[in-house]
Amino acid sequence: MAESYTGEPLAAHKKVLWTGSMAHFIQDGFTDMLYVFFPVWQAQFALSFTEIGFLKTLFSGTLAGFQVPASSFARRIGAFELLVSGILLTSAAVFFLGYSAGSPIMLGCILAVGGIGASVQHPLSSLLISNAYTGINARRTALSTFNVAGDIGKLVLPGAAAYLMMQYSWMSVSHILGLFGMGLAAVILLNNRETRPKTNVPEAKTLRAADGYLKWKGNEAFWSLSTIGIVDSATRMGFLTFLPFLLQEKGAALSTTGLVLSLIFAGGAAGKFVCGMMAVKFGVLRSVIITEIMTTLCIFAMIVFPLHAAIVFSPIIGIVLNGTSSVLYGSVPELVVEKRRQQAFAIFYTLTIGSGAISPSVYGIISDFVGIKVCVIIVAVVALLTIPLTVPLKNKFLVKG
Repeated sequence: MAESYTGEPLAAHKKVLWTGSMAHFIQDGFTDMLYVFFPVWQAQFALSFTEIGFLKTLFSGTLAGFQVPASSFARRIGAFELLVSGILLTSAAVFFLGYSAGSPIMLGCILAVGGIGASVQHPLSSLLISNAYTGINARRTALSTFNVAGDIGKLVLPGAAAYLMMQYSWMSVSHILGLFGMGLAAVILLNNRETRPKTNVPEAKTLRAADGYLKWKGNEAFWSLSTIGIVDSATRMGFLTFLPFLLQEKGAALSTTGLVLSLIFAGGAAGKFVCGMMAVKFGVLRSVIITEIMTTLCIFAMIVFPLHAAIVFSPIIGIVLNGTSSVLYGSVPELVVEKRRQQAFAIFYTLTIGSGAISPSVYGIISDFVGIKVCVIIVAVVALLTIPLTVPLKNKFLVKG
Protein backbone atom coordinates (compact mmCIF):
# COMPACT_ATOMS: atom_id res chain seq x y z
CA MET A 1 0.00 0.00 0.00
CA ALA A 2 1.31 3.47 -0.85
CA GLU A 3 2.46 5.44 2.15
CA SER A 4 2.51 9.19 2.67
CA TYR A 5 2.37 11.60 5.54
CA THR A 6 -1.10 12.86 4.80
CA GLY A 7 -2.54 11.01 7.82
CA GLU A 8 0.38 11.68 10.18
CA PRO A 9 0.76 14.45 12.78
CA LEU A 10 1.90 17.88 11.69
CA ALA A 11 5.42 17.16 13.04
CA ALA A 12 5.85 14.43 10.41
CA HIS A 13 4.93 16.87 7.64
CA LYS A 14 7.52 19.30 8.95
CA LYS A 15 10.19 16.60 9.13
CA VAL A 16 9.62 15.68 5.49
CA LEU A 17 9.82 19.34 4.47
CA TRP A 18 12.96 19.85 6.57
CA THR A 19 14.68 16.80 5.07
CA GLY A 20 13.91 17.82 1.49
CA SER A 21 14.85 21.43 2.19
CA MET A 22 18.25 20.52 3.68
CA ALA A 23 19.00 18.30 0.69
CA HIS A 24 18.05 21.18 -1.60
CA PHE A 25 20.15 23.61 0.46
CA ILE A 26 23.39 21.66 0.15
CA GLN A 27 22.99 20.39 -3.41
CA ASP A 28 21.94 23.73 -4.93
CA GLY A 29 24.58 25.47 -2.84
CA PHE A 30 27.31 23.22 -4.23
CA THR A 31 25.98 23.61 -7.78
CA ASP A 32 26.06 27.41 -7.75
CA MET A 33 29.29 27.53 -5.74
CA LEU A 34 31.00 26.47 -8.98
CA TYR A 35 30.40 29.96 -10.41
CA VAL A 36 32.92 31.31 -7.89
CA PHE A 37 35.48 28.68 -8.88
CA PHE A 38 35.21 29.19 -12.66
CA PRO A 39 37.30 32.39 -12.94
CA VAL A 40 39.97 30.82 -10.70
CA TRP A 41 40.09 27.67 -12.80
CA GLN A 42 40.19 29.72 -16.00
CA ALA A 43 43.30 31.53 -14.76
CA GLN A 44 45.02 28.42 -13.40
CA PHE A 45 44.36 26.14 -16.37
CA ALA A 46 44.25 28.83 -19.13
CA LEU A 47 40.75 27.75 -20.18
CA SER A 48 38.61 29.30 -22.91
CA PHE A 49 34.97 30.26 -22.36
CA THR A 50 33.97 27.15 -24.30
CA GLU A 51 35.97 24.98 -21.89
CA ILE A 52 34.48 26.75 -18.87
CA GLY A 53 31.02 26.11 -20.27
CA PHE A 54 31.94 22.46 -20.82
CA LEU A 55 32.97 22.07 -17.17
CA LYS A 56 29.57 23.38 -16.14
CA THR A 57 27.94 21.01 -18.63
CA LEU A 58 29.79 18.01 -17.15
CA PHE A 59 28.32 18.67 -13.71
CA SER A 60 24.84 19.75 -14.78
CA GLY A 61 24.68 17.19 -17.59
CA THR A 62 25.17 14.21 -15.30
CA LEU A 63 22.86 15.89 -12.79
CA ALA A 64 20.15 16.04 -15.46
CA GLY A 65 20.85 12.73 -17.13
CA PHE A 66 20.51 10.67 -13.96
CA GLN A 67 17.19 12.16 -12.81
CA VAL A 68 15.04 9.38 -14.24
CA PRO A 69 17.47 6.54 -13.36
CA ALA A 70 17.64 7.91 -9.81
CA SER A 71 13.87 7.80 -9.52
CA SER A 72 13.87 4.18 -10.72
CA PHE A 73 16.70 3.22 -8.38
CA ALA A 74 14.71 4.65 -5.46
CA ARG A 75 12.30 1.74 -5.83
CA ARG A 76 15.08 -0.64 -4.83
CA ILE A 77 16.90 1.05 -1.98
CA GLY A 78 14.37 3.64 -0.80
CA ALA A 79 13.96 7.34 -1.59
CA PHE A 80 15.35 8.59 1.72
CA GLU A 81 18.41 6.34 1.61
CA LEU A 82 19.17 7.37 -1.97
CA LEU A 83 18.68 11.05 -1.09
CA VAL A 84 21.29 10.89 1.69
CA SER A 85 23.66 8.84 -0.48
CA GLY A 86 23.48 11.54 -3.14
CA ILE A 87 24.43 14.23 -0.63
CA LEU A 88 27.41 12.16 0.50
CA LEU A 89 28.57 11.54 -3.08
CA THR A 90 28.37 15.20 -4.10
CA SER A 91 30.09 16.29 -0.87
CA ALA A 92 32.89 13.78 -1.51
CA ALA A 93 33.27 15.13 -5.06
CA VAL A 94 33.57 18.69 -3.74
CA PHE A 95 36.17 17.49 -1.23
CA PHE A 96 38.25 15.74 -3.92
CA LEU A 97 38.15 18.75 -6.25
CA GLY A 98 41.05 19.99 -4.15
CA TYR A 99 43.19 17.14 -5.42
CA SER A 100 42.65 18.00 -9.10
CA ALA A 101 44.82 21.14 -9.14
CA GLY A 102 47.26 19.61 -11.60
CA SER A 103 44.79 18.27 -14.14
CA PRO A 104 41.70 19.87 -15.71
CA ILE A 105 40.72 16.40 -16.99
CA MET A 106 40.57 15.07 -13.43
CA LEU A 107 38.64 18.21 -12.49
CA GLY A 108 36.05 17.43 -15.14
CA CYS A 109 35.72 13.79 -14.05
CA ILE A 110 35.14 14.77 -10.43
CA LEU A 111 32.52 17.32 -11.48
CA ALA A 112 30.70 14.59 -13.42
CA VAL A 113 30.67 12.35 -10.32
CA GLY A 114 29.35 15.24 -8.24
CA GLY A 115 26.55 15.76 -10.74
CA ILE A 116 25.49 12.12 -10.38
CA GLY A 117 25.18 12.61 -6.62
CA ALA A 118 23.17 15.79 -7.06
CA SER A 119 20.78 14.15 -9.54
CA VAL A 120 18.74 12.35 -6.89
CA GLN A 121 17.73 15.41 -4.92
CA HIS A 122 15.18 17.25 -7.05
CA PRO A 123 12.76 14.47 -8.06
CA LEU A 124 12.86 12.61 -4.74
CA SER A 125 12.64 15.66 -2.45
CA SER A 126 9.81 17.14 -4.54
CA LEU A 127 7.87 13.90 -4.46
CA LEU A 128 8.32 13.41 -0.71
CA ILE A 129 7.00 16.90 -0.06
CA SER A 130 4.16 16.65 -2.60
CA ASN A 131 2.92 13.47 -0.95
CA ALA A 132 3.15 15.01 2.52
CA TYR A 133 1.03 18.06 1.61
CA THR A 134 -2.17 17.18 -0.27
CA GLY A 135 -3.97 20.54 -0.40
CA ILE A 136 -3.23 22.68 -3.47
CA ASN A 137 -2.24 25.82 -1.59
CA ALA A 138 -0.48 23.90 1.20
CA ARG A 139 1.51 21.90 -1.35
CA ARG A 140 2.45 24.98 -3.38
CA THR A 141 3.54 26.79 -0.20
CA ALA A 142 5.59 23.78 0.92
CA LEU A 143 7.28 23.49 -2.48
CA SER A 144 7.98 27.23 -2.42
CA THR A 145 9.61 26.81 0.99
CA PHE A 146 11.61 23.88 -0.41
CA ASN A 147 12.78 26.08 -3.29
CA VAL A 148 13.69 28.90 -0.92
CA ALA A 149 15.95 26.47 0.96
CA GLY A 150 17.81 25.80 -2.27
CA ASP A 151 18.31 29.50 -2.84
CA ILE A 152 19.56 29.98 0.71
CA GLY A 153 22.15 27.35 -0.14
CA LYS A 154 23.01 29.33 -3.28
CA LEU A 155 23.45 32.38 -1.07
CA VAL A 156 25.48 30.77 1.72
CA LEU A 157 27.88 28.41 -0.06
CA PRO A 158 29.06 30.66 -2.95
CA GLY A 159 29.46 33.50 -0.44
CA ALA A 160 31.37 31.23 1.93
CA ALA A 161 33.56 29.99 -0.93
CA ALA A 162 34.40 33.54 -2.05
CA TYR A 163 35.21 34.59 1.53
CA LEU A 164 37.34 31.53 2.25
CA MET A 165 39.28 31.98 -1.01
CA MET A 166 40.45 35.33 0.33
CA GLN A 167 42.12 33.41 3.18
CA TYR A 168 43.04 30.02 1.69
CA SER A 169 43.72 28.33 -1.64
CA TRP A 170 40.74 27.09 -3.65
CA MET A 171 41.92 23.52 -2.98
CA SER A 172 41.63 24.00 0.78
CA VAL A 173 38.25 25.66 0.35
CA SER A 174 36.93 22.63 -1.51
CA HIS A 175 38.09 20.39 1.35
CA ILE A 176 36.36 22.53 3.96
CA LEU A 177 33.05 22.73 2.11
CA GLY A 178 33.10 19.04 1.18
CA LEU A 179 33.43 18.12 4.86
CA PHE A 180 30.57 20.49 5.67
CA GLY A 181 28.32 18.64 3.22
CA MET A 182 29.21 15.28 4.72
CA GLY A 183 28.40 16.65 8.18
CA LEU A 184 24.98 17.83 7.01
CA ALA A 185 24.24 14.37 5.60
CA ALA A 186 25.03 12.92 9.04
CA VAL A 187 22.64 15.41 10.69
CA ILE A 188 19.84 14.40 8.27
CA LEU A 189 20.41 10.75 9.13
CA LEU A 190 20.33 11.41 12.87
CA ASN A 191 17.18 13.52 12.59
CA ASN A 192 15.39 10.66 10.81
CA ARG A 193 16.86 7.76 12.79
CA GLU A 194 13.47 6.70 14.19
CA THR A 195 11.04 7.43 11.35
CA ARG A 196 12.36 7.90 7.84
CA PRO A 197 10.30 9.66 5.15
CA LYS A 198 8.64 7.27 2.72
CA THR A 199 7.29 8.05 -0.70
CA ASN A 200 4.81 6.56 -3.07
CA VAL A 201 7.05 5.24 -5.87
CA PRO A 202 4.82 2.97 -8.00
CA GLU A 203 6.20 -0.07 -9.73
CA ALA A 204 7.18 0.43 -13.37
CA LYS A 205 4.82 -2.31 -14.56
CA THR A 206 1.94 -0.57 -12.75
CA LEU A 207 2.68 2.65 -14.59
CA ARG A 208 2.82 0.95 -17.97
CA ALA A 209 -0.38 -0.91 -17.38
CA ALA A 210 -2.22 2.19 -16.18
CA ASP A 211 -1.36 4.92 -18.60
CA GLY A 212 2.02 4.35 -20.24
CA TYR A 213 4.40 7.26 -20.41
CA LEU A 214 3.42 10.91 -20.35
CA LYS A 215 2.56 11.60 -23.97
CA TRP A 216 1.80 14.98 -25.52
CA LYS A 217 -1.86 14.20 -26.16
CA GLY A 218 -3.82 14.77 -23.01
CA ASN A 219 -0.81 16.34 -21.26
CA GLU A 220 -0.27 19.43 -23.41
CA ALA A 221 -0.21 21.75 -20.42
CA PHE A 222 2.49 19.72 -18.65
CA TRP A 223 4.71 19.65 -21.73
CA SER A 224 4.18 23.36 -22.32
CA LEU A 225 5.16 24.01 -18.70
CA SER A 226 8.26 21.86 -19.19
CA THR A 227 9.22 23.79 -22.34
CA ILE A 228 8.95 27.05 -20.44
CA GLY A 229 11.18 25.47 -17.81
CA ILE A 230 13.72 24.55 -20.48
CA VAL A 231 13.99 28.14 -21.72
CA ASP A 232 13.97 29.58 -18.20
CA SER A 233 16.72 27.22 -17.03
CA ALA A 234 18.87 27.90 -20.10
CA THR A 235 18.56 31.63 -19.43
CA ARG A 236 19.40 31.35 -15.75
CA MET A 237 22.37 28.99 -16.15
CA GLY A 238 23.75 30.81 -19.17
CA PHE A 239 23.61 34.17 -17.46
CA LEU A 240 25.07 33.03 -14.13
CA THR A 241 27.92 31.05 -15.71
CA PHE A 242 29.26 34.07 -17.57
CA LEU A 243 28.24 36.84 -15.17
CA PRO A 244 31.58 36.61 -13.28
CA PHE A 245 33.44 37.29 -16.52
CA LEU A 246 31.11 40.19 -17.35
CA LEU A 247 31.90 41.61 -13.91
CA GLN A 248 35.62 41.11 -14.51
CA GLU A 249 35.32 43.31 -17.60
CA LYS A 250 33.84 45.96 -15.33
CA GLY A 251 36.89 45.68 -13.02
CA ALA A 252 35.43 43.44 -10.29
CA ALA A 253 37.76 41.51 -7.97
CA LEU A 254 36.96 37.95 -6.86
CA SER A 255 35.51 39.18 -3.56
CA THR A 256 33.22 41.60 -5.44
CA THR A 257 32.09 38.83 -7.77
CA GLY A 258 31.28 36.69 -4.74
CA LEU A 259 29.30 39.57 -3.25
CA VAL A 260 27.27 40.10 -6.43
CA LEU A 261 26.47 36.39 -6.69
CA SER A 262 25.46 36.28 -3.03
CA LEU A 263 23.16 39.27 -3.50
CA ILE A 264 21.61 37.67 -6.59
CA PHE A 265 21.00 34.43 -4.73
CA ALA A 266 19.60 36.33 -1.75
CA GLY A 267 17.17 38.01 -4.11
CA GLY A 268 16.48 34.61 -5.63
CA ALA A 269 15.54 33.15 -2.26
CA ALA A 270 13.05 35.95 -1.71
CA GLY A 271 11.91 35.82 -5.33
CA LYS A 272 11.06 32.13 -5.31
CA PHE A 273 8.93 32.49 -2.21
CA VAL A 274 7.27 35.73 -3.32
CA CYS A 275 6.61 34.47 -6.85
CA GLY A 276 5.24 31.20 -5.47
CA MET A 277 2.77 33.17 -3.36
CA MET A 278 2.05 35.45 -6.32
CA ALA A 279 1.10 32.43 -8.42
CA VAL A 280 -1.41 31.36 -5.77
CA LYS A 281 -2.99 34.82 -5.71
CA PHE A 282 -2.74 36.02 -9.32
CA GLY A 283 -2.26 32.84 -11.33
CA VAL A 284 0.63 31.07 -13.04
CA LEU A 285 0.30 32.75 -16.45
CA ARG A 286 0.53 36.33 -15.19
CA SER A 287 3.39 35.40 -12.88
CA VAL A 288 5.46 33.74 -15.62
CA ILE A 289 4.92 36.55 -18.15
CA ILE A 290 5.83 39.29 -15.67
CA THR A 291 8.95 37.57 -14.32
CA GLU A 292 10.31 36.70 -17.76
CA ILE A 293 9.87 40.24 -19.11
CA MET A 294 11.52 41.61 -16.00
CA THR A 295 14.35 39.07 -16.37
CA THR A 296 15.13 40.35 -19.86
CA LEU A 297 15.08 43.99 -18.75
CA CYS A 298 17.24 43.29 -15.71
CA ILE A 299 19.89 41.40 -17.71
CA PHE A 300 20.14 44.35 -20.09
CA ALA A 301 20.51 46.62 -17.06
CA MET A 302 23.39 44.50 -15.70
CA ILE A 303 25.19 44.94 -19.03
CA VAL A 304 24.70 48.71 -19.17
CA PHE A 305 25.18 49.66 -15.51
CA PRO A 306 28.67 50.37 -14.11
CA LEU A 307 30.03 48.01 -11.45
CA HIS A 308 28.82 49.90 -8.36
CA ALA A 309 25.29 50.17 -9.77
CA ALA A 310 25.33 46.48 -10.74
CA ILE A 311 26.09 45.57 -7.13
CA VAL A 312 23.11 47.56 -5.85
CA PHE A 313 20.89 46.13 -8.58
CA SER A 314 21.88 42.49 -7.94
CA PRO A 315 19.07 41.50 -5.52
CA ILE A 316 16.43 42.74 -7.96
CA ILE A 317 17.71 40.60 -10.81
CA GLY A 318 17.89 37.69 -8.38
CA ILE A 319 14.19 38.01 -7.57
CA VAL A 320 13.01 37.83 -11.19
CA LEU A 321 15.74 35.49 -12.47
CA ASN A 322 14.92 32.74 -9.98
CA GLY A 323 11.28 33.54 -9.26
CA THR A 324 9.85 31.82 -12.32
CA SER A 325 11.28 28.42 -11.38
CA SER A 326 9.33 28.37 -8.12
CA VAL A 327 6.11 28.97 -10.02
CA LEU A 328 6.93 26.21 -12.51
CA TYR A 329 8.04 23.57 -9.99
CA GLY A 330 4.98 24.17 -7.82
CA SER A 331 2.67 23.72 -10.81
CA VAL A 332 3.81 20.23 -11.85
CA PRO A 333 1.53 18.31 -9.40
CA GLU A 334 -1.51 20.23 -10.64
CA LEU A 335 -1.10 19.14 -14.27
CA VAL A 336 -0.83 15.36 -13.91
CA VAL A 337 -2.75 12.64 -12.09
CA GLU A 338 -1.30 11.62 -8.72
CA LYS A 339 0.05 8.25 -9.90
CA ARG A 340 2.02 10.05 -12.66
CA ARG A 341 3.48 12.66 -10.32
CA GLN A 342 6.80 10.91 -9.67
CA GLN A 343 7.38 10.40 -13.40
CA ALA A 344 6.34 13.98 -14.14
CA PHE A 345 8.81 15.42 -11.64
CA ALA A 346 11.62 13.24 -13.02
CA ILE A 347 10.86 14.30 -16.62
CA PHE A 348 10.47 17.96 -15.69
CA TYR A 349 13.77 18.12 -13.81
CA THR A 350 15.57 16.13 -16.51
CA LEU A 351 14.47 18.58 -19.20
CA THR A 352 15.02 21.79 -17.24
CA ILE A 353 18.33 20.83 -15.65
CA GLY A 354 19.45 19.29 -18.94
CA SER A 355 18.76 22.59 -20.65
CA GLY A 356 20.76 24.35 -17.95
CA ALA A 357 23.56 21.86 -18.52
CA ILE A 358 23.78 22.36 -22.27
CA SER A 359 23.33 26.13 -22.37
CA PRO A 360 26.70 27.07 -20.77
CA SER A 361 28.56 25.13 -23.48
CA VAL A 362 26.49 26.73 -26.23
CA TYR A 363 26.85 30.22 -24.79
CA GLY A 364 30.54 29.57 -24.16
CA ILE A 365 31.09 28.93 -27.86
CA ILE A 366 29.13 32.08 -28.68
CA SER A 367 31.19 34.10 -26.17
CA ASP A 368 34.47 33.00 -27.75
CA PHE A 369 33.22 34.28 -31.12
CA VAL A 370 31.29 37.46 -30.30
CA GLY A 371 32.37 38.36 -26.76
CA ILE A 372 30.71 38.26 -23.36
CA LYS A 373 28.44 41.29 -23.75
CA VAL A 374 26.84 40.18 -27.01
CA CYS A 375 26.40 36.68 -25.62
CA VAL A 376 24.60 37.96 -22.52
CA ILE A 377 22.34 40.08 -24.73
CA ILE A 378 21.37 36.91 -26.62
CA VAL A 379 20.62 35.22 -23.28
CA ALA A 380 18.29 38.08 -22.37
CA VAL A 381 16.38 37.92 -25.65
CA VAL A 382 15.93 34.13 -25.47
CA ALA A 383 14.08 34.54 -22.14
CA LEU A 384 11.19 36.19 -24.00
CA LEU A 385 10.48 32.93 -25.87
CA THR A 386 8.63 31.73 -22.78
CA ILE A 387 5.74 34.17 -23.26
CA PRO A 388 3.99 32.48 -26.24
CA LEU A 389 4.50 29.12 -24.52
CA THR A 390 2.09 30.15 -21.76
CA VAL A 391 -0.93 29.95 -24.11
CA PRO A 392 -1.57 26.17 -23.68
CA LEU A 393 -1.58 26.65 -19.89
CA LYS A 394 -4.73 28.74 -19.80
CA ASN A 395 -7.36 27.21 -17.50
CA LYS A 396 -5.32 24.02 -17.08
CA PHE A 397 -4.27 24.25 -13.44
CA LEU A 398 -6.63 21.69 -11.95
CA VAL A 399 -5.74 18.71 -9.78
CA LYS A 400 -6.76 15.47 -11.48
CA GLY A 401 -6.95 12.13 -9.67
